[in-house]
Amino acid sequence: MSITRIDPEHRMSEAVIHNDTIYYTSVPENLDADAEAQTANALAVIDAMLTRLGSDKSKILDATLFLVDKADFPAMNRAWDAWVSPGQAPVRCTVQAGLLNPKYKIEIKIIAAR
Repeated sequence: MSITRIDPEHRMSEAVIHNDTIYYTSVPENLDADAEAQTANALAVIDAMLTRLGSDKSKILDATLFLVDKADFPAMNRAWDAWVSPGQAPVRCTVQAGLLNPKYKIEIKIIAAR
């Protein structure tokens, strides 16, 4: 049972792989955008990391979306629905959360098969 840490730093690793399971958290890079655009951006960042690690969004097992403002739920869902692989949707939950960077509208944590 090996553990591979991707781009490890003192405080955290970019991603972790254990037994061909990927653990990753994505945050948006477009911090001045609205919730729909931030969600789409965070999902694109997930796509890039999964590709780098030999996986893709159809292999996501579980997703937790941390949303700052519950009023942004419909906007978040529009971006999610446009992105998720048809017939391959993971288990998903959305939690209203106060994120530490005040510009973040969303943060997305996933677990995916490799």
